[in-house]
Amino acid sequence: MSAARELRKSMTDAERKLWRGLRLRQMNGHKFRRQFPLGCYIVDFVCLEARLIVEVDGGQHADEEYGDVKRDAWLTAQNFRVLRYWNNQVLNEVDEVLADILRALTSAPPSLPSPVKGEGVE
Repeated sequence: MSAARELRKSMTDAERKLWRGLRLRQMNGHKFRRQFPLGCYIVDFVCLEARLIVEVDGGQHADEEYGDVKRDAWLTAQNFRVLRYWNNQVLNEVDEVLADILRALTSAPPSLPSPVKGEGVE
């Protein structure tokens, strides 16, 4: 079974809560995918059309800060914008997090065509 599929089955409570607000094109018709492979990474959520990635971080990310910086730099170089939220933000302030994501979706149009299933991503 693929790593992405396994991650979809074992989402955290925060990821599940956020997914309820992102799925089924609830964000002004934008389609989000969850646990989606891009290059050598698997991102928590991505809207390919808007080239927007949403990451939900738990406490382990405080220890992995260098890895997150490297990952974000690579994703940014691929013309994606990356939003990061802590688990407790999502669990306690999901409406504010969703509003922030919606603002990001409507703020700047994508400059490149969207990759599908990793196409166009080095």
